[in-house]
Amino acid sequence: MDSNDTITPAEETQPQNGELSHSDKMIGVFTEPASMFYHTSKFAARHKDWVIPVLILFFVAALIRIIAMTNEEVFFEAKNQGIERIERMVEDGTLSREQGDEAIEAVDQQMEFMNSPVGWVINIVTTLIFGFIVFVLIVGIYYLFIKFVLKGDGTFTSALVANGLTAYISILQLVIAGILTMLLGKMIMDTSVASLTGADKNTITGWMLARLDPISIWTYIVLAIGFAKMFKSESTGKYYALVFGIWLVGMFILFQLSQAVPFLQNFMQ
Repeated sequence: MDSNDTITPAEETQPQNGELSHSDKMIGVFTEPASMFYHTSKFAARHKDWVIPVLILFFVAALIRIIAMTNEEVFFEAKNQGIERIERMVEDGTLSREQGDEAIEAVDQQMEFMNSPVGWVINIVTTLIFGFIVFVLIVGIYYLFIKFVLKGDGTFTSALVANGLTAYISILQLVIAGILTMLLGKMIMDTSVASLTGADKNTITGWMLARLDPISIWTYIVLAIGFAKMFKSESTGKYYALVFGIWLVGMFILFQLSQAVPFLQNFMQ
């Protein structure tokens, strides 16, 4: 048995007679994730334990972007990034000069529109809708591997809860990134070395630096623990391998695709 999976005295001393409240679970993600997930797994997985943090996560993501765009430096830096990507597409022949000029004009109009009250509402709604869709798809990938490769004992809701509660760490990351955005005057989406140094994430060096993110690494460690406990595993090690493997391989595939399809470079920022 993996030593990381042995039930410790700290886990055993958690309340045994009733399920932890959602606020206790939220705090437990940061303080004692192994203990929290162990006791959460003793009860039927509840949808509110993933819906609430995921809703907060994508609402905060949209809100921070809206607030950041009210900063002139951030606004023009973000617009210039879009224009630079179009110019590169013109240079490599993906777009003609005329198409490039039209695309630049569209970027300018879109940026102005998205910085209006109507644009703010659209930003929040689309972020919530597409955020939930992407979240469920990603959890689905984890779940398929857990059930059919690792033979985990749990439901799809168990996977949603493990990923959802871990999202509280991602919310903290967004808040820190938002503060850095306002302080540095440029859009920062995470706490990676690439974002903090301004490295181009569309290069192999930038891709590697983007993975050097202490909060993201912390998030995936907790996620692996959550999956292991929620699926009643006797080995956390194989869940670390699964979570970090999917993260690194998935992001590398996206990186490779972005080299062939420039549009996807927007998702590498």
